Amino acid sequence: MDELTQPAGLVALGAGGVALIAFVLALVLAFRIRRLRADQRAVLGPSGREDLVAHASSLQQAFQALHQQVEEMAERLDGRVAAAEERLDGAIAYRALVRYDAYGELSGHQSASLALLDAAGNGVVLSSITHRETARLYCKQVVEGHGEHLLSPEEDEAIRLALAGERSTVVLED
Repeated sequence: MDELTQPAGLVALGAGGVALIAFVLALVLAFRIRRLRADQRAVLGPSGREDLVAHASSLQQAFQALHQQVEEMAERLDGRVAAAEERLDGAIAYRALVRYDAYGELSGHQSASLALLDAAGNGVVLSSITHRETARLYCKQVVEGHGEHLLSPEEDEAIRLALAGERSTVVLED
């Protein structure tokens, strides 16, 4: 024990204390590094070979590629929507049927005028005039809600009802 009180013994005790503190510190740092590597694996995946900067760079490149694909898809979609809208503008958007008795002698309102118009008010008005022995079909062009030829009051009414959005069949009484 006398040797521990000597300067060489005190230095040995001090060195042992420093070694013990260094050992405890090394254990603490080893556990922290283990936890850091587990967190890094969670971010980088199971390989975890690259550093965070390289991983962030690869994520940025992947994001830019995805953004480019989304932009290209959006452009194609815009083109397809524009083409579909163009086709829809020419489709029948408004229609109305007016039934009436053209000659005042037949019951049941057998004559009819049917307006078929697109969104711009262009289309046709079809009129079927029914008599006891005959039936005639007339077709007149409609441009912007007005007939290119003189229209009967029933045809005018069919166009008016169609453009007003009324979809039911209307019976005109004389």
